[in-house]
Amino acid sequence: MTGATPIVERVLEPRTRDLGDFAVRRALPAPGLQTVGPFIFFDHMGPAEFGPGQGVNVRPHPHIGLATVTYLYEGAFMHRDSLGTALVIRPGDVNWMVAGRGIVHSERTPAEARDAAGRARAHGIQTWVALPRHEEEREPSFAHHPAATLPQLERGGAKLVVIAGTAYGLRSPVQVFSPTLYVDAQLRAGAVLDIEPEHAERGCYVAQGIVEIDGKQYATGQFVVLANSAGVVQVRAVEASRLMLAGGAPLDGSRYIDWNFVSSSRERIETAKRDWRERRFAPVPGDDERIPLPGE
Repeated sequence: MTGATPIVERVLEPRTRDLGDFAVRRALPAPGLQTVGPFIFFDHMGPAEFGPGQGVNVRPHPHIGLATVTYLYEGAFMHRDSLGTALVIRPGDVNWMVAGRGIVHSERTPAEARDAAGRARAHGIQTWVALPRHEEEREPSFAHHPAATLPQLERGGAKLVVIAGTAYGLRSPVQVFSPTLYVDAQLRAGAVLDIEPEHAERGCYVAQGIVEIDGKQYATGQFVVLANSAGVVQVRAVEASRLMLAGGAPLDGSRYIDWNFVSSSRERIETAKRDWRERRFAPVPGDDERIPLPGE
């Protein structure tokens, strides 16, 4: 007699990375698993509270071959990039920056995001989506999507926001380059959410709380990778919880990752490193600092 079809493929335990001003929990890439759908990088930042006059100060740095996705629960970032963008992102908004052949950007806590005592908070999810091979060298671009423009749905004690791609019969206005699943799900205690099998690869990151899947409990900071063969997967909130559903179609082959660069070609990454070292990337107007290559 054969066993039941597995529902959970594996559970990722994020590693803590110190970024100087604050720490993040990095779930992807993981040992033996580079991507879930097109997602090749998954960071949970915060929640962090800064002292008076302090905050997030990520100096200008370059990217190629990917799209960065910023989604905040708390706080605010001033995004600047080499296209001339200068825009504040707030909770519930989406910043979708397509690096393509090359872009440079910075993210800093703006003055207006501090309280009366000068303190700031930061909490959210930042991901990288690897571009399909035929899109890796596309023109860079940036799009900001205010929270009110994202499709939302409430069902059975769950509030769902489709950040990118498609889910639950809804489609995000964010431009994607392959079938994508990216949903912010807030569940009341006792709520049950069905994760539908629309997408081939699916993951469920517990950003807050405790949930139960197939009789086992998963807590804040765990990334649950669902088996590709699983059908509808039920998630029950043991307590009030917040999840990020992430996945989509499998990526078209593996990628090389070096610092902030992603590419199907190792030579392309070496060229990007040389271009950054020799200051060939376009600068960020209004922010003339820069992060050097690691070790330099």
